[in-house]
Amino acid sequence: MPARKPLKVATFNINGVRTRLASLLAWLEREAPDIVCLQELKAPDEAFPVEPIRDAGYGAIWHGQRSWNGVAILARGADPLESRRGLPGDPKDTQSRYLEAAAHGLIVGCLYLPNGNPQPGPKFDYKLAWFDRFIEYAQGLVESEHPVVLAGDYNVVPTDEDIYNPRSWRKDALLQPESRARYADLLAQGWTDSLRQQFGEERVYTFWDYFRQHWERNSGLRIDHLLLNRALAPRLKEAGVDRWVRGLPHPSDHAPTWVSLARER
Repeated sequence: MPARKPLKVATFNINGVRTRLASLLAWLEREAPDIVCLQELKAPDEAFPVEPIRDAGYGAIWHGQRSWNGVAILARGADPLESRRGLPGDPKDTQSRYLEAAAHGLIVGCLYLPNGNPQPGPKFDYKLAWFDRFIEYAQGLVESEHPVVLAGDYNVVPTDEDIYNPRSWRKDALLQPESRARYADLLAQGWTDSLRQQFGEERVYTFWDYFRQHWERNSGLRIDHLLLNRALAPRLKEAGVDRWVRGLPHPSDHAPTWVSLARER
């Protein structure tokens, strides 16, 4: 009996799902990921382009928000089974930043962690408070006997090795010691940072801003992460970044980032 193809799970900050729909569909057709986490939909629920996504062979759930934020989970040939909408811990927080579902035998948490700029200030305070809530919630998932992946735009550059040159970014919320310390605290729960596990000390980027020819010069940052819990980490086979998507016309400033996982026997 031939071996089953690995399961490909990807995260992609689409930076406007309606604006980048053509790029999204081209990527789905070429790479055929089994599970996709999207961030920054920038569309209310009623404007999510579900029909062309279904025509591409994907079921979908989404949590939209007009003009900002928004997250979605797609599953190839299946409908994700929603298990949580919104992060617990603050009933006053109405921003669309967390969505969770079961798909293809995994529990998938899709997140768009707050950017936090400008800092210091209320936006950075919100970032840290959201991160604290996320860490508390993730503690239960890392210990789950079920395989869990937490995938998304974390808006954190974990170390200076995850950015082309930290000097001009030192005041940015993505590099602040408080942001990095929380990411380290999250990993300390027992999560595996799949890209770092795959690439070791090699530099790998997932985001290139639109300024100063940063894409052309490969002046990037690694801020999109896929974390695997203890039950799932042993199944990691490969990880990577579909950089070609960033080179398409009118692209998102992120590229899809993915892991390949052995299927359960």
